[in-house]
Amino acid sequence: MKHNFGAGPCILPQEVFKQASEAVINFNDTGLSILEISHRSKEFEAVVAETESLIRDLLSVPQDYSILLLQGGARQQFAMAPMNLLKEGGKSAYLDTGSWASYAIKEARNFGSVEVVASGKDNNYTIIPKEYSIPVDADYFHYTSNNTIFGTELFEVPNSPVPIVCDMSSDIMSRKIDVSKFGLIYAGAQKNVGPAGLTIAIVKNDLLGKTGRTIPSIFDYQSHINAKSMYNTPPVFSIYVAMLNLRWLRAKGGIEEIERENIVKSRTLYDEIERNPLFRGPAAIEDRSRMNVAFVMENPQLESEFLAFAQKRDLVALKGHRSVGGFRASLYNALPISSVHLLVDVMQEFEENNR
Repeated sequence: MKHNFGAGPCILPQEVFKQASEAVINFNDTGLSILEISHRSKEFEAVVAETESLIRDLLSVPQDYSILLLQGGARQQFAMAPMNLLKEGGKSAYLDTGSWASYAIKEARNFGSVEVVASGKDNNYTIIPKEYSIPVDADYFHYTSNNTIFGTELFEVPNSPVPIVCDMSSDIMSRKIDVSKFGLIYAGAQKNVGPAGLTIAIVKNDLLGKTGRTIPSIFDYQSHINAKSMYNTPPVFSIYVAMLNLRWLRAKGGIEEIERENIVKSRTLYDEIERNPLFRGPAAIEDRSRMNVAFVMENPQLESEFLAFAQKRDLVALKGHRSVGGFRASLYNALPISSVHLLVDVMQEFEENNR
């Protein structure tokens, strides 16, 4: 058995893989594969409806918000968000907490003025800035809740005088959130929701249609709302697997239960990083991510040896992002605590071998 700590696309529950594989052969006893079924069929319309309903129920999404099942990943949302919310001649505000936030800032500048209220760049994004003010004349304030590369996470929603836009690609469905505090939430599915190919957007309806610009229909949230996420052919298989995975999450006890498990998993690994003299975590303790635990070795020359040592014990995808090096253990919802315990055991065994 492989223990997959990959940052995405990532681990999903085994029962979801089994159900999805069966549907590839015969979806709901239709005699057709989920890969070939019409997205306009009643059977698939039911899948879309259930997926949206599960998202609304699990996150307690208010009725004045629309839930959209889109494509293009978070990178497309970097452009769609300002396209739909930043007024002609207006200004947006962004918090720079890492690489993905920087990409979002770059795209927003194509549509108007961007004020970066604070940045963690000078600290190599190992901290999340705390002291900043959000301009009251901004059309919205944008931040990234979890930073997969540097291993930081923002748990408290900032106080903002303007609508908040949040990229939750890597921690949505991992902990409780108050959706009513946001104007727009978007997230690539390939961490905690499902396979790559699906992007979720949760948007407050009354924010739309106020930019003064003509938006191409395919990039207009309202087009997708009007078409009930069927404006173009949707990512059928990705939506179906996401539905199965959200059923699994609900059956486990929902967001409250999975948050409890995620706290235990991350604390278990961080405790070992703190205890083990061979390792350290660069991220500020108060900003440490529950989803992506970034750590390095005090002696960098041992890193390749430890990576090979772990791989021989079926611990895979622990190598850190190419831009920062070291290691990254992604602890998404479907990763069992037993995998974390094995990683801790391997770290302790490696310590014993290198005294």
